[in-house]
Amino acid sequence: MRTIKLTIAYDGTDYCGWQRQENGLSVQEVLEKKLRKILGEKITVTGSGRTDSGVHARAQIAHFKTTKEMPLRNIYRALIAHMPADIAVIRVAQAGAGFDAQRDARQKKYRYTIYNDQVMSPFLRRYALHIPYRLDVNKMNAAARYLAGRHDFASFQNAHSSAKTSVRTIQKITVRKKGAAITVDVAADGFLYNMVRSIAGTLIEVGRGKIAPDDVLDILNKKDRACAGPTVPPHGLALMRVYY
Repeated sequence: MRTIKLTIAYDGTDYCGWQRQENGLSVQEVLEKKLRKILGEKITVTGSGRTDSGVHARAQIAHFKTTKEMPLRNIYRALIAHMPADIAVIRVAQAGAGFDAQRDARQKKYRYTIYNDQVMSPFLRRYALHIPYRLDVNKMNAAARYLAGRHDFASFQNAHSSAKTSVRTIQKITVRKKGAAITVDVAADGFLYNMVRSIAGTLIEVGRGKIAPDDVLDILNKKDRACAGPTVPPHGLALMRVYY
C-alpha cells in the first residue's frame, strides 16, 4: 500500500467546499472520482482540513492510499489531463506510510483579500471583498497585534461551533496594503469555524473607525461572538500554505 501526497490549488467559487457533501459538488469528490478512473480502484482523499463553500486554496495538502504501482509522473500527467480548469494538482509525491495530511499539519496560513477602492476590479471580484470606503491599515495592524499568541477565540468563531475548545495559537498575523489590495494573513496552529472571516470582519470595522484598535483586546476577552465584527463573505478567503 502506497501513500501519495498531493498539493492542490483551486478556485472554490463553484464548489460546496473541500469536504464531500450531499448538498453539492466538493473538491474532494472531484479528486476522488478522477483518481478512481486513473487508478481503477476506490480512492479516499484526505485533506489537511476543510475549506468552506466559496473559499479558495493556493496550496491545499491531501493524501490518499493506493495498491497500484503506477509511477508518480503518470499519475501527475493523468491528473493534469483530467482535472477541471478550476482545480489544479500542482505536485504529486511519495509520502511515508504513516503520513496523514490532516493529523500531521502543524500550522496553516490563510489570507483574506480586500479590494479597497471606489470601483471594484472585475478581475478580482471572485477573490476579494470590495470595500469602497477608505480603511486605515495602520489601525488594522495595531488591532491585529492583540490577536497574536495563544488565546480563547470564542468571540471569533461561529456561534454554533461544535469545537471542543476555542483556544488556538496565532503565530503571526499581518495586514498589508499594495495598491488597492489589502491582505490579512493569519498563520495559526488551528482555526475555528469562520475564525479568519470573523477576524477580517472585525479588522475592517477597525479600519473604518467603528472599533478602536485596543477594543479588540476587550472583544477577545469577552469570549462572545456578538461582540466582534461581522463574518465577511467566503470569496475573499484562501488557504495559502500548510506546514508540517
